[in-house]
Amino acid sequence: MQAPEKILVVDDDPDIRQLLVDYLSEAGYEVATADNADAARAELDGNPPRVVLLDIGLPGEDGLSLARFIRERHDVGIIMVSGAGETVDRIIGLEVGADDYVSKPFDPRELRARLKSVIRRYQRSGETQQASNDQDGAAARVPIGTCELDKRRQQLFDANGDEIPLTRMEYDLLCVFLERPNRPLSRDQLLNLTQNRDWDPYDRSVDIRITRLRRKIEPATDKPRLIRTVRGVGYMYVPD
Repeated sequence: MQAPEKILVVDDDPDIRQLLVDYLSEAGYEVATADNADAARAELDGNPPRVVLLDIGLPGEDGLSLARFIRERHDVGIIMVSGAGETVDRIIGLEVGADDYVSKPFDPRELRARLKSVIRRYQRSGETQQASNDQDGAAARVPIGTCELDKRRQQLFDANGDEIPLTRMEYDLLCVFLERPNRPLSRDQLLNLTQNRDWDPYDRSVDIRITRLRRKIEPATDKPRLIRTVRGVGYMYVPD
C-alpha cells in the first residue's frame, strides 16, 4: 500500500492550521504543521514533505524569504497562501520559485485541487527523470541556444559548463517547449501541460516564468529569439 503524501502547513494562525490538518487528513494526506520559519526548516530537514503550504505573512522571517530558502535546497512543491489583496506578494512568491498560490479566505476544495495538481506534476517529473536515467547521459543533453539541458539530471548548463539554477516549473516549461518546437502555445496550454490547470486572465505565473527563463537562456532578453511571444496567442520555442 502506498504511503500517504506528506503536506507541511506553515501558518502562524492556529485555527487555520487545525482547519487544514482536519480537512487534509480526512482527504488521505499526512499533515505536519509549523508556525514559523525555524519550525518549518526542522520539518524539512527531518522527513521532507511532498508539498509545503506556506503563508506569506509569517512572524519574523516571512514566507517569501522561506520560499526562496526551500527552493534553493529542497525538491518539494510550494503553494503560497496570501491575503486576497496581496497581488504583489503573490507575484514575488512565483518569482522566488513557488509552484502555485491561493488567496485567503480559500475554498478547501480549491486548495485540495491545487495540491493534487502540484503533486501530480512532481510525480510525473520524477517518473520522467527515472526514465531518462535509463538512457545514456550524453544523449539526455539537449541544446537550447548556447545552453544545454540535461534531462537525466534536470539541470541547465551555460556555454562554459556552469549550472544555471532552474525551478521545477521552469524545467517543465523547457521540456514542453522542446517537445513542441515551432508551435505557438497558449498560456492555457502551457498551464495544462505543466500544472494540469487552466489559465485565467489574472494569472501571471506563465509570463513570470517565461521572463525568468529568457534571462537564463536568451543572449538578449530584450530581443528574445528562442522563446518568442506570439501576439494574441502565447509563446513559441524556436530552436537555433
